[in-house]
Amino acid sequence: MQLARILGTATATVKHKSLDGSKLHVVQPLMADRTTPDGDPQLAIDTVAAGVGDIVMITSDGRLLREVLHTEATPARWSTIALIDEPSRERGARR
Repeated sequence: MQLARILGTATATVKHKSLDGSKLHVVQPLMADRTTPDGDPQLAIDTVAAGVGDIVMITSDGRLLREVLHTEATPARWSTIALIDEPSRERGARR
């Protein structure tokens, strides 16, 4: 599992049958500081209704992804599994 920021969406006129109806996100894996990129952007299947700019947890758990997509095989590797709350600056500010 790894933190990532949603950079945008990807569309395809032709895709593997296991991906029909799935939303594809372009995600940037992040270091623990939530800002430093950790490797190249990846494609991830959206399972949490994330939007551009959201911080999410991604996983490369193939078994989970096959269950979510209801298939025995898929070329997809990454999927989103959680939306990460952004701490409010006002709540965290000291008075």
